Amino acid sequence: MYTIDDLLNVMARLRDPDGGCPWDLAQSLKSIVPHTLEEAYEVAETIERGDDMDALCNELGDLLFQIVFYARIAEEEGDFAFGDVVDAICRKLIRRHPHVFADEQVTDVADQTRQWEAHKQKEREQKSSQGKPAGLLDDICLGLPALSRAQKIQRRAAHVGFDWPDAEGVRAKLAEELAELESAVAAGEQAAIEAEVGDVLFTCVNLARHLNVDAEAALRGASRRFTTRFAHMEAVAALGELDAGGLEALWQAAKADTREA
Repeated sequence: MYTIDDLLNVMARLRDPDGGCPWDLAQSLKSIVPHTLEEAYEVAETIERGDDMDALCNELGDLLFQIVFYARIAEEEGDFAFGDVVDAICRKLIRRHPHVFADEQVTDVADQTRQWEAHKQKEREQKSSQGKPAGLLDDICLGLPALSRAQKIQRRAAHVGFDWPDAEGVRAKLAEELAELESAVAAGEQAAIEAEVGDVLFTCVNLARHLNVDAEAALRGASRRFTTRFAHMEAVAALGELDAGGLEALWQAAKADTREA
């Protein structure tokens, strides 16, 4: 079987100006970002389907290749190499798991999560002492999908007590936000409508979090179910020839025929 060293050598060959791959040679750190995001989503999709471990193995390989690609470009530019990436993540994991690699103790998963966040806060404070921000939310990646970022923001805020005690409070807040959206719609103020829709979505994410549901995965699941059902409708009727009642009846039939176990 090939090893990680073989993969690094393959990458070096692809980027070799003397006989390498023209496409790989033309890439930069920025140009491969969309490919990395696509590969990460393909890993997530394969895991959610849960029916093809060979496909998952291949998708993980594609994602690993992205890391090797970035590291190779950085090495060519004299910044860092793949070994530095490995060293950095090993150091970070050991540092953030003193209950495994040192003498700290944790009682359960919740306690471990609290300690994890405490270690990350210390790291933020160290960055602040070097002139970088140490705000609780400052290092949450702007590039995350909006639902995932919202959920991470809410989890982080909850660590300092800024949260509802249970889902009931979130449900009440959702009703309040929906009422505010209705008022904005009635007033016909587009900027206000957009803001209120955002508040409704943000609160829905909060409700998902309190119900122990990953909002991003839940929405992907809903989109997948809609796509499957819509395709089922297309397979049995010319949708453009049906009225609203016919479309609704067909939709309900598609839901019954494609219901997930």
